[in-house]
Amino acid sequence: MAGSRLELVFGGTPPEGRLLLIGADAQSDLNHFDPARTQIVQRQFPDFAALKGQGFAPVTEAQGEFDAAVVFLPRARAEARARLATVAAHVPPGASVWIDGQKTDGVDSVLKELRGMAPVDEVQSRAHGKIFRLTLPQPGWLPEDWAARDHIAAEGFVTRPGVFSADAPDPASVALAAHLPDKLPSRIVDLGAGWGWLSAQILKRPGVGTLHLVEADAVALDCARRNITDPRAQFHWADALDFRLPEPVNGVVMNPPFHEGRAANPKLGEGFIRAAAGLLTGAGRLWMVANRHLPYEQTLRQVFADVAEIGGDSRFKILTATGAQRPGKAKPMSKGRRR
Repeated sequence: MAGSRLELVFGGTPPEGRLLLIGADAQSDLNHFDPARTQIVQRQFPDFAALKGQGFAPVTEAQGEFDAAVVFLPRARAEARARLATVAAHVPPGASVWIDGQKTDGVDSVLKELRGMAPVDEVQSRAHGKIFRLTLPQPGWLPEDWAARDHIAAEGFVTRPGVFSADAPDPASVALAAHLPDKLPSRIVDLGAGWGWLSAQILKRPGVGTLHLVEADAVALDCARRNITDPRAQFHWADALDFRLPEPVNGVVMNPPFHEGRAANPKLGEGFIRAAAGLLTGAGRLWMVANRHLPYEQTLRQVFADVAEIGGDSRFKILTATGAQRPGKAKPMSKGRRR
């Protein structure tokens, strides 16, 4: 959908000079952009890897000066503002910046807000979204607090705009931490570690010798590195769905995502479950949390010999599984509870 709006504005001919694209992903229609003069800022590992496969050289932070820019709006307002602040720092006054976004991601409110701050024109609508051009004013036109800044979420943990649950630990992770055993296995993976709150709880348990934090968001992982200085922690910027280690581990803990944008996609959690099974020894154990309505038990039974619910409430369920096996031999879910 973003690609169709780019075609609508540029007619297949992007502006001249060096171009900065912030937030373009694997689904963006970038056929008309010259990789030699286009820098794409993308912090999500799967999209970063896909863009490299398309011939671009993406980065996780903007580098250098540019003649024009395109900003793809994210859902989070703070992150959208931070992207605009990045553009203002890397693109000169008088240059054109195109803002592209879905209505469900707040493009109308961003357009309204920017109209009171800078010249805006060429507003076009298509595919349930809008794209418009902003002409950059002289420096100082943006409020200072729009720039990406550290946020202290809880207990001194640092987060940044756009990371998942940036204001406080996710309630599902809190529920999962409360149901972890007093002693944990020696080699553990936190699959989808975010900014590190759950990993910090894991490291408080005795028995842990090595903890692998796996996270696709480069900014969240950078926060985790700052939040966790324990030498037992190892950090991996990677896609959890295909992450592997040289040797299997004996524990995986995870609070998997189940959304892509605003759309629910339980297959993401199913992919996490299969990835966890691929990381574990046969005697290794998975602990995970999920929203109560998500039907993950079927997938768990396909790849684990023993599955049990060990806690939860009306919102969440805490599940554990062991006996990682190849799909195909489903076994009934254990009725008993375990701690």
